[in-house]
Amino acid sequence: MPALRARSSIDRRRFLVRGLQAGGLAMFGGPLLAACGSDSGSTASSGSSASGPKGFGELTLRLSWIKNVEFAGSYIADSKGYYTDEGFSKATLIGGGPSATPMETDVVTKKALVGISAPDITGAAIVKGAPLKIIGAQYQKNPFCIMSMAKDPITKPEDMYGKKIGVQASNESVWAAFVKAAKLDASKITKVPVQFDPLPLTQGTVDGWFSFVTNEPNALRLKGFEVETFLLADVGYPLVSEAYIVRQDTIDKQRDLLKAFLRAEIRGWKDSIADPALGAKLAAETYGKGLGLTTEEQTLESKDQNKLILTADTKKNGLFTVTQELIEENIQTLKYGGVDITAEKLFDLSLLEEVYKEDPSLI
Repeated sequence: MPALRARSSIDRRRFLVRGLQAGGLAMFGGPLLAACGSDSGSTASSGSSASGPKGFGELTLRLSWIKNVEFAGSYIADSKGYYTDEGFSKATLIGGGPSATPMETDVVTKKALVGISAPDITGAAIVKGAPLKIIGAQYQKNPFCIMSMAKDPITKPEDMYGKKIGVQASNESVWAAFVKAAKLDASKITKVPVQFDPLPLTQGTVDGWFSFVTNEPNALRLKGFEVETFLLADVGYPLVSEAYIVRQDTIDKQRDLLKAFLRAEIRGWKDSIADPALGAKLAAETYGKGLGLTTEEQTLESKDQNKLILTADTKKNGLFTVTQELIEENIQTLKYGGVDITAEKLFDLSLLEEVYKEDPSLI
């Protein structure tokens, strides 16, 4: 398995955790918060210098990770001109990675108009004083899963009793929160410290593997291994992911701009869902060129992530929407991980409600 693909999802979590524990949340105070009160240096303008019907200026979107297929809808929106259709002069997609600053920091400091993050990361930042809100979520289901070999499948949490589960050090916090949320008896599970490559699972050293459902399982399938997975989201760990985050003052003062952004994203993601290979090709050959990605693997990931995006609720209410019931479940899940925050402080889905009310054809 190429080194980049073997590491990508796990390194991403290590990066997010580091952003919380070190340079990220430590910054949410003093000079950083002082910058929150100023409107200077905004990343998108409402002036008339930009092309397009509304002249919103340049869109800056901070991605949560490297430019892989995870952001297929944005690549499609950019390449097909959906952003410019909505009044942006151009779109700059800012990649993330191990050396990048946390997404929340880039949005708070106005390096990016919009960021893509996760409720546990953003919620912790808000608790520390960051003036942020989640305005929508691509993944309705969290991508973390337990992977096992098909010949000895682990299909539900209780199947882990008496088994060895490989858990990476960077994922310890998520594992611990999941065990609490699923009301599991941790003493009945042997947690084995592992690195990034899931080779130990294929060799029988461990019985299960903690991973992203879109990543390691597909990497092993392409190498000829048959694997099974179950999502943490389906068994007691409901937490949306790939959430759009913005500053509160952007919501207050630039609602039309944010709604234009959301419309373009909706169009891009609808195209990605209809044709999973489209965004995969753009990721491998254009936006993520040079990262060692292949269209074949990226297409498999695209198909799997579409299952996290398109649910009965989003089919009914529209992409990126989150039901009140799911919001409440998210808040409870965050408490298991030590983030105590209210729904009102974390979510503001009123922009999406307006978008779909104004144009029901987008649903």
